[in-house]
Amino acid sequence: MREHGGNLDVAQQRFGGAAEDWIDLSTGINRVPYPDVDVVPRQWSALPSRSDIESLHNAARQAYRTDAPIVAMSGAQAAIQSLPHLAPRGRARILAPTYNEYAGMLSAAGWDVAEVSDLAALAGADIGIIVNPNNPDGRRHDRHELLALLPRVGRLVIDESFADAVPDLSVAGEAGQSGLLILRSFGKFYGLAGLRLGFAIGSEPDIAALAAMAGPWPVSGAAIAIGRRALLDRDWARATTARLADDCVRLDAEAQSLGWTLLGGTSLFRLYETGDALAAQDKLARGQIWSRVFQQKPGWLRLGLPGSEAEWSRLSAVLSR
Repeated sequence: MREHGGNLDVAQQRFGGAAEDWIDLSTGINRVPYPDVDVVPRQWSALPSRSDIESLHNAARQAYRTDAPIVAMSGAQAAIQSLPHLAPRGRARILAPTYNEYAGMLSAAGWDVAEVSDLAALAGADIGIIVNPNNPDGRRHDRHELLALLPRVGRLVIDESFADAVPDLSVAGEAGQSGLLILRSFGKFYGLAGLRLGFAIGSEPDIAALAAMAGPWPVSGAAIAIGRRALLDRDWARATTARLADDCVRLDAEAQSLGWTLLGGTSLFRLYETGDALAAQDKLARGQIWSRVFQQKPGWLRLGLPGSEAEWSRLSAVLSR
């Protein structure tokens, strides 16, 4: 498995404790999850119907402000794994540094993969990939600048897994035209990553191909029920967006007090230059708070946002030691 956050088992092996003892800030998952997660027994016992799945699609279209074809999948990761099979092998160019599954999946499928550092270098690719906002540095790209790339690449894939709190950044409203594919994650913003739900939005042929690869029951009945309810709850989304903005300021202040430098981030995680990320991770881990480091960037530490006041207090106490 490639290096990712969420590897809490590694933390337990090294530092001890049960999973429930830890505050896992190694991911960009909201630690105050959407609360209304009850489902009726039928949603566990029956196969999802086509109308059930389409009701989820309609909720996603409303939340993402699009009327384009859409397909629910088992997380955005499922779409990433299907991506290499949407077209004959060719040149893939990925705006980097970013989420490492894209390069790994495309390379394993025989694509000619290269990571590039600026948007212009995506021109001429059969698949050009941009994560917006980016993981791990939070880099953002103007939607008009992205759409201008469309005639210059065979297929432009824009991963908007962290765009829920910045909806005006999204190009989902432009989806449906040939060559544009948008990926969305449900579990991060809604704090329900274990539900394994995400969406692809794009042209009719691309969505039909992804739906065929996903199969007749791509997501569970529980994911449909909870996902539909959450996506339509715009009051919760607005309140959560405001809370996360305040929490980013709060976490940045904690980091600044230690002399760490903010490199970037999104509403769900922050990236800091610490000077020695392994030492910082070790310090946090001894207080059973897990964080993310990067092999190629020895100073970089990524932290998700604590949820409850108890978590914030514990983080402050550990950092002040």
